[in-house]
Amino acid sequence: MSIHIGAKPEDIAPRVLLPGDPLRAKWIAETYLEEPTCYSTVRNMLGYTGRYRDVLVSVQGSGMGMPSASIYAHELFSEYGVRTLLRVGSCGALAQDLQLRDVIAASAASTDSAMNRVRFDGLVDYAPVADFGLLRTAVDVAAQRGIAMRVGQVFAADAFYTDRPDLFDKLAAYGVLAVEMETAALYTVAARFGARALTLLTVSDHIRTGAAASAADREQTFDQMVEVALQTAIADAVPG
Repeated sequence: MSIHIGAKPEDIAPRVLLPGDPLRAKWIAETYLEEPTCYSTVRNMLGYTGRYRDVLVSVQGSGMGMPSASIYAHELFSEYGVRTLLRVGSCGALAQDLQLRDVIAASAASTDSAMNRVRFDGLVDYAPVADFGLLRTAVDVAAQRGIAMRVGQVFAADAFYTDRPDLFDKLAAYGVLAVEMETAALYTVAARFGARALTLLTVSDHIRTGAAASAADREQTFDQMVEVALQTAIADAVPG
């Protein structure tokens, strides 16, 4: 039983969706899973397990930022034997042609965090990347559903508020699609445990144009992203 989740090992499925917002975890579980059971309320970071198309799937809130997300990812991999983890979150768009509610699959993540520099004793700029199998499946699922999902690099920011907004223009010039706060840590922790991870994001605001979705939209209207994530998570599972 882990410190921050507190569930029994059998309570959590081998495949987990990881939204930052625990209320989004609740919404996903109640909207998409059959007979969802809440297995964790520790720190109000809700976790649920249920069935999606007859396959067990869990949904676990992870909080905001890389320190919080890495705690939950680490415990899911090390204490509960999770092998597939899909982050489903929101992001701020940098690419000019992205619109609110567009879906992004993060192939890799740049970051201004020092977490990986510390991990590698300051000797390596480790490049956190998505699991290719999950990424390929997600692209296929989106295409089958007629969802114009963008694939590319994102920027995992260490701070939500920044004194250097000019850096966003440079990131966009180098092809970075959007800003979020967890993926670099998630991909690194997954690699450490030999597990699979993929981040799917919905554009909730646009850094360069100022367009923004409401708080309610951020919590409950990311249906295309969630459906792609669920179908990707169970793609290689045997129902039963």
